[in-house]
Amino acid sequence: MSENCNHDCNSCSANCASREGGAPDFSAPANAHSHVKKVIGVVSGKGGVGKSLVTSLMAALMRRRGHSVAILDADITGPSIPTAFGVHTQLMASEEGIFPAVSPTGIKIVSLNLMLDNETDPVVWRGPVIAGAVKQFWSDVMWEDVDFMFVDMPPGTGDVPLTVFQSLPLDGILVVTSPQELVGMIVEKAANMAAMMNIPVLGIVENMSYFKCDACGKEHRIFGDSHVDAIAQRRGIANVARLPIDPAIAAACDGGRVEMLDSPWLEDLATALENT
Repeated sequence: MSENCNHDCNSCSANCASREGGAPDFSAPANAHSHVKKVIGVVSGKGGVGKSLVTSLMAALMRRRGHSVAILDADITGPSIPTAFGVHTQLMASEEGIFPAVSPTGIKIVSLNLMLDNETDPVVWRGPVIAGAVKQFWSDVMWEDVDFMFVDMPPGTGDVPLTVFQSLPLDGILVVTSPQELVGMIVEKAANMAAMMNIPVLGIVENMSYFKCDACGKEHRIFGDSHVDAIAQRRGIANVARLPIDPAIAAACDGGRVEMLDSPWLEDLATALENT
């Protein structure tokens, strides 16, 4: 196999060993007790843009709309989902599989942090081991009936995003960005990876888009002008959302109360996912 292999045999003319017998199947089997209707990946080209925040807000919003919802925290070395939901109980298991944790409003959550003796213990694993853990979250967890599963991925286009794209039955991804032009360029890399893997981009969310002044009501572009519309138009992405800079959002996530937040900025995106 070439070191430049993109793992998509349909777009490659090389006659390597991986092509023998057709394109390899990397899909991971679901647990016998799992019935997941839609799987949505949440990705970003770089860290620190609010990917886990968007995952949490979208999950809480879909739950308020009456759907059964789950979060697979694939950010193995930097998990923040349990803290945002105030979930700190360790996961339990039986011979049939692992039981997910459940948030106060009924969102099912699996994260490596819920398997550690101490939440602050570092996970010092190499890429293949981390990718294998993500596949086990899909195959070994008894998710039962789920309408929407959100997969919170680590930033970039490395082992874990590739594993999720190839192994899980993704219905599409949401791309998270922030206003800086450099971040926009990196977002294009994530979108290009999705295109290579034939995964549709269902929406793009610009976090930290603006700050609304309490005194005058004016919106201030703290991190510069937005580039999200240009990116969306260039990539043919129909659904765009913008999240403000709001201390209340940070306080709710830090305090484990993300489910209590209203998310009016994401309502149209939620409707689009329902219609996917």
